[in-house]
Amino acid sequence: MKDFEFVLKYGCNPHQKPARIFTNNNSLPFKILNGNPGYINFMDAFNSWQLVKELKQITGQPAAASFKHVSPAGAAVGIPLSDSLKKSYFVENMDLSPVATAYVRARGGDRMSSFGDWAAISDIVDLATAKILSSSVSDGVIAPGYTDEALNILKKKKKGNYCVIEMDCTYEPDNIERREIFGITFEQKRNDVLTNEDMLLNVVTDNKAISADAKRDLLISMVTLKYTQSNSVCFVLDGQVIGVGAGQQSRIHCTRLAASKADIWFLRQHPTVINLPFKDGIPKFHRDNLIDQFLSDDITPMEMKEWNNILNYIPNRLTKTEKAEWLSNLTGVALGSDGFLPFTDNIHRAAQSGVKYIVQPGGSLRDDIVIEACNKYNIAMTFSDIRLFHH
Repeated sequence: MKDFEFVLKYGCNPHQKPARIFTNNNSLPFKILNGNPGYINFMDAFNSWQLVKELKQITGQPAAASFKHVSPAGAAVGIPLSDSLKKSYFVENMDLSPVATAYVRARGGDRMSSFGDWAAISDIVDLATAKILSSSVSDGVIAPGYTDEALNILKKKKKGNYCVIEMDCTYEPDNIERREIFGITFEQKRNDVLTNEDMLLNVVTDNKAISADAKRDLLISMVTLKYTQSNSVCFVLDGQVIGVGAGQQSRIHCTRLAASKADIWFLRQHPTVINLPFKDGIPKFHRDNLIDQFLSDDITPMEMKEWNNILNYIPNRLTKTEKAEWLSNLTGVALGSDGFLPFTDNIHRAAQSGVKYIVQPGGSLRDDIVIEACNKYNIAMTFSDIRLFHH
């Protein structure tokens, strides 16, 4: 690795050679402490690093993100976990630091999508965080630094091939960014807008009460959207993302996807799910897969048969009525949208999954009917006047 260039094994796919990353400045703003990161790894690393850096700036708390294919599966700040969340995230017997808690929350938002993720941590990775990373199926991590004991653990992961990047937290890119598509160079001002509570002042609904926690969650949704492939909608609760609908052409499909993930996140905390009788020694990712199947409406006889290898016995699955009763307790959710909400269908679906606060740019020709729908559900909605498309 030269100071200004790093040659990659290949690009997005194995047949895309040669490949490299480089800078026109004197040196690249990071160090590779272990492993051999690839093209997509670096894309995830630099997008996720920006996300957690900004979350730390606006909240003052340790932040973490779990990235897959250049979008966050989850993001969070280090707010202490409830007992039910500890069990849902399989960390009930672990001593967690605030930094470790942030990553546990980030990975816990969508555990299926976080399988094989890239992790980003806003603070020094400590021993507790390294232990979580070492026991998770993950490709790599980016952070401003690592304690010696944490780095020793991470260097042993994946037979010594786990990717560990140390980022220069003082680095700031040029104000103008460029990319090339089909031999044509695109140039634009970098999206350096930093979200803040002033963007939440224009509350357009009858309900104008937005608590401090809700404001924090709305800002977390906006920062997450800023680094999510558009179109995108983000659900946040208690300082963590609980559902992201990314890269959909239709806004309602974004909302449905994010809402369904939020529903699964909450259903994972149902007593029946938390107490599933797993056999000893079953890896976390097998547990995650089975829980997803257990909560699914579509399950094949073959999948049911495989459960015998994972569970001590097969419990009764939750009925639709039981699911609906449990989900009726999900409330206080904050929703962020990277573009305006054009139709009331987004509001109707969001309300079914406990959304009580919304931030969106506004500016649709149908803003009035969207506001009216929010009023019917007593949702507080604010117009930020900031679009956050990311491509």
